Amino acid sequence: MDPVTFEVINIIVMAIIVWNIPLQFIPLMIWLERKGAAIIQDRIGPIRANIGGIRLFGMLHNIADVIKLLFKEDIVPNHVHKFYYILAPFWSMTISLIPLMLVPIAAPIQIGEYVFRFQVATYSSGIILFFAITGLGVYGIILAGWASNNKFSLLGGLRSSAQMISYELGMGLSIVAVLMTYQDVHIQNIVEAQSGFLKIFGTTLPLPNWGLFLQPIAFITFVVAAFAETNRTPFDLAEGEAEIVAGYHTEYSSMKFALFFMAEYANMVVASVIIATLFLGGYQVPFVTTEMLRANPHYTLTAILVLTALTFLVFSWIVYKRAKTYGKYFKEPLGQKEYFILTYLFLGIAILAIVLIPVALNLEYGVLASQIIAALFQISMLFAKAMIFLWLYVHARWTLPRFRYDQLMNMGWKLMLPISLLNIVLTGIIKAL
Repeated sequence: MDPVTFEVINIIVMAIIVWNIPLQFIPLMIWLERKGAAIIQDRIGPIRANIGGIRLFGMLHNIADVIKLLFKEDIVPNHVHKFYYILAPFWSMTISLIPLMLVPIAAPIQIGEYVFRFQVATYSSGIILFFAITGLGVYGIILAGWASNNKFSLLGGLRSSAQMISYELGMGLSIVAVLMTYQDVHIQNIVEAQSGFLKIFGTTLPLPNWGLFLQPIAFITFVVAAFAETNRTPFDLAEGEAEIVAGYHTEYSSMKFALFFMAEYANMVVASVIIATLFLGGYQVPFVTTEMLRANPHYTLTAILVLTALTFLVFSWIVYKRAKTYGKYFKEPLGQKEYFILTYLFLGIAILAIVLIPVALNLEYGVLASQIIAALFQISMLFAKAMIFLWLYVHARWTLPRFRYDQLMNMGWKLMLPISLLNIVLTGIIKAL
């Protein structure tokens, strides 16, 4: 196989994997949104939708949503600018999926004489290109607001554009500090620079060399701006239903509305992965380099099995507790049996993972197998870090009230911008010292 063919195969395979990641996270995040809201508000949450008493722990609500949106009448009002009206939701969804092509989800592996990248494309501009792409996302909202020919929709689009200008300055300047720290715009190099222990003025500290510890001010600024990027509460001024009905998507129905809805969750996934990549070491395992993972495949695979066992033990305990309290709310024995079945299934997976640990410690591993095991561990690590911020998105939505329009402007221009500029100055002084 010639190098060009291998490169094309690499791009196609990774494009399919990476662009499917947000799509698979969308139903999970919708479910987590509802469950998270229920936990925070001290109520049951999604559990009532069922088919013959089977409830799938609330996941059937997602299926009901899909069926509802597919069969709703697709209304296109006569007063809209039809081409741009139809283009807007597709634009938002497409732009939300593209940025992940720049993010490495694991270290490259050697397959014979070729190097397989866990990244769709590598560009010398790196992180700069990422912001160029994400900056296009607001055009979908602006197009929807203008093309709807509706004053509430137009207000939503205008709010979104003003909001973007406010938070993008703070976000961009926070990244400038990160680039000054790592002296590289290539995302792969930034991730690799975050391996090992943290060193400050020649002193090694018992902390991972993450951007979170090297640039805490930039981290906070970036996280706040990332929340604004996704138009989520408390930054959902573009769709403030108490003020402008529903904002930019007021005139949308059926699957066009669903695309805006899905784009929001896809943006959450992308933003969480980027935060984990720039500030939490990306796919790097704390205190452990890629070479160490590959040199010790027995322990790497054992670590994967131990983490799997712990995860499913926790899941089985949660589902068991739900099964015990199920009878307080519902009288269907089949539904309660479903929860006990899930408990035993999760417990079985945990036990299987534990049983396989001695096997993992005694197997013989080739070079390629060692690299693949290390890559699987790194991919799991990246998305475990991203899940922290995905939960934070849910927690913030059901905890904080929406900002007033002037409060958001003041925060962007009078707080985030000066703090980001001061952080750049401090970073420059520290680098000089």
